[in-house]
Amino acid sequence: MNDSVIRGRLKEACGIFGIYGHSQAAELTYLGLYALQHRGQESTGMVTSDGEQMYHHRGMGLVADVFGKKGLLKTFPGHLAVGHNRYSTTGGTLLVNAQPILIRYKDGPLAVAHNGNLVNTQQLREVMERDGSIFQTTTDSELIVHLVARSKKENLSERIIEALGCVRGAYSLVFATPEAVIGVRDPHGFRPMCLGQLDDAYVLTSESCALDIINAEYLRDVEPGEMIVLNEDGVQSFRPFARRQNSFCIFEYIYFARPDSIIFKENVDKARRRLGHQLAQEQPAEADIVISVPDSSNTATLGYSEESGIRFELGLIRNHYVGLTFIHPSQATRDKGVLIKFNPVRGVLNGKRIVVVDDSIVRGTTSMKLVNMLRQTGVREVHFRVSAPPLTHPCFYGIDIPTREELIASSHSVEEIRHFIGADTLGYLSLEGLLKAVPNRADDYCTACFSGEYRVLPNTAGEKEVLERKTFAVKRSQ
Repeated sequence: MNDSVIRGRLKEACGIFGIYGHSQAAELTYLGLYALQHRGQESTGMVTSDGEQMYHHRGMGLVADVFGKKGLLKTFPGHLAVGHNRYSTTGGTLLVNAQPILIRYKDGPLAVAHNGNLVNTQQLREVMERDGSIFQTTTDSELIVHLVARSKKENLSERIIEALGCVRGAYSLVFATPEAVIGVRDPHGFRPMCLGQLDDAYVLTSESCALDIINAEYLRDVEPGEMIVLNEDGVQSFRPFARRQNSFCIFEYIYFARPDSIIFKENVDKARRRLGHQLAQEQPAEADIVISVPDSSNTATLGYSEESGIRFELGLIRNHYVGLTFIHPSQATRDKGVLIKFNPVRGVLNGKRIVVVDDSIVRGTTSMKLVNMLRQTGVREVHFRVSAPPLTHPCFYGIDIPTREELIASSHSVEEIRHFIGADTLGYLSLEGLLKAVPNRADDYCTACFSGEYRVLPNTAGEKEVLERKTFAVKRSQ
């Protein structure tokens, strides 16, 4: 994740999609992945099955680029499919790391798509490599299929349960075999997953916006620690894992999810507007207009405007065609990075006192360039407001937040950050205000990136010894 002059944003978590029981599974998965494009833009992939054979295609880039070739989807027959959009949080940006991963082991083909991050990847990998495992990728997701393949349990559901007993961290997973689709959400519920229905078919996906695009009905969230099996018997639900303290990623409401999605049983638009209302209460400003840093802060900005009474204006226009592969050929173009992504509406801004609402400040360099650009339009004052608390700690659960040293708020005061970015005033939403604005109980959320209080610690003492016992037990189990 970085605060580069082109992207200036946190990397999203990945997007997953699975469907069972529809003759157009490939086409519907394509549409679902298209709706989830915001969750991952590095690579995309799909696996389908017609009950006898599994068909696999992956590629680097956007969904429309990888699957847009005329007639391509017709080469993926079947009534079930799983798909994945990726941003790398573990493993490099390489085609070999694109998902879904498809393996063939003693019990046949198995595909998996993973949203999240395991926190004991290094220890697991060392133990398994020493025992003879050979890995084709550098992702933590491949560890899961290795563990499933090593299990001697009688059926796939039991093998998945045993495999996941060896891992720690965040995972929302969709598996596929020629006969079934299986979804699992980790016992803490870090990353979202929901269940939907389209006629006689069922869908598992990261966000409900992927259900909307195919006219499927949102049924409910998959609960933390729940396993859902979709097969010829319909929908079966199991609770094989002991429930842990809920640890929903609060950044889904701040930034990651689309505002038209339902996440953690709440409409994102409603939650994000409440963030703006709370921010206006805590960090008021005397200004003529309020503008957003599009697109993720649009809804919070509307909330700020509603609460403060300051008129909302479109002061920045975002260029949606800036891709991840944009190359800066010279220092001169690198310095133009913010102008490449955002263009100011000078007629709206000139001579105004403005409130700028953004969802986060990471390193601060993009915010600084943005404020400088706004100054050049002739604004009189810039009051910068952030609809989240200061980011002070990295995330280990599927969001590529930089190291603590790279986060400006980990070592600088609000006043120092204000001076660095060049704003007249700077105000963050408090952690208490954030938790007040979102639904559910305050302790249902993971807020480690703001507080440093991690629910699942990585690299705990004695981890390798415990894993040795667990993974070798998986290998020997009968």
